[in-house]
Amino acid sequence: MIPRDAGETLKKLSKDYPVLVITGPRQSGKTTLVKSIFSDREYISFENPDVREMAISDPRGFLNRYRDGAVFDEIQRAPDLLSYMQQIIDENIRPGMFILTGSQQFGLISGITQSLAGRSALVRLLPFTLREWYGKNINVPIDQVLYSGLYPPIHDRKLDPNLWYANYINTYIERDVRQLVNVRDLNTFQRFVRLCAGRTGNLVNLSDLASDCGITHNTAKSWLSILEASYIIFLLSPYHKNFNKRIIKTPKLYFYDTGLACWLLSIQNYEQVNTHPMRGPLFESFIISEYFKSSFNKGLPGFYYFWRDRSGNEIDLLIEEGGKIRPVEIKSGATLNTDYFKGLQRFTSLASDILEPTLIYGGDDSLSHSGITVTSWRAI
Repeated sequence: MIPRDAGETLKKLSKDYPVLVITGPRQSGKTTLVKSIFSDREYISFENPDVREMAISDPRGFLNRYRDGAVFDEIQRAPDLLSYMQQIIDENIRPGMFILTGSQQFGLISGITQSLAGRSALVRLLPFTLREWYGKNINVPIDQVLYSGLYPPIHDRKLDPNLWYANYINTYIERDVRQLVNVRDLNTFQRFVRLCAGRTGNLVNLSDLASDCGITHNTAKSWLSILEASYIIFLLSPYHKNFNKRIIKTPKLYFYDTGLACWLLSIQNYEQVNTHPMRGPLFESFIISEYFKSSFNKGLPGFYYFWRDRSGNEIDLLIEEGGKIRPVEIKSGATLNTDYFKGLQRFTSLASDILEPTLIYGGDDSLSHSGITVTSWRAI
């Protein structure tokens, strides 16, 4: 198995909390990881209909079999167990008793908040980080990384990304979407997901999304929440403290995995990425998702934002660290030019308490330029 950065976090948290919750998108490696780390625990999957029926019909009797703890996979399929689990934990509280995994935030997070507050620790596991799969010596072009994405099955089983993502999105829509909300027309929902891919790196405009998809504004808002809850997309919030009153307050939309976004954009091989009009937003989405993965693997939420004023000045990523701000500009081009630095220079003239302004670009060299740290995508 490929070692995961989140593994050390889970080992540490299992010594302090009676319940560990590992959530993330389907096929991100949650089951493989918990089976590897907690191989001494009995493993129960609620994807099994018989097991799920026993847990739902007699939760007390079911949990009595596992008073010493267990790994419960896809716990969101039997959410009522969380309430009954609290009593067992309080009677004999021990670190690392129950290991729970789930691929949906809806229900799971609220159930933990209500029943297991103070007793559980949460870790979000996304697909591989760049470093986890490729290591320190990355010898593939960035376009190939963007096209293939970083879902584990594609790489460890050497699958065709085009075919895998097609099956993934169909399975996701058929199973998870039907569980979360009553979507009568699945083709319309898939068109909605494709429209979201075409808006990667852009400000969210629900009215336009609804109009282009032929649905209501409220439906578009609900469907966007479903994609968030299933770790398909994330919304990057704007930062609006002190710098300028005339700022944009709408979030930006990104995909956690660019391979999935490429499939939704009908990109059929990595050579097409190079000339595609969405290459820049895809690169930006890739870099920002790597930051989120880094925080999630440590069990932290990640304090990430973007900044844009109404004059068009913008910083792609702001990282809040101890009351200070680290501005990060992201450019997909492999050749540095002076325009790449204008946003950072403008921002540093407006804001105080700045930490190491950084430019991440599509080239290979890392260096320093006029007080700005220039970092190759290969070295993030």
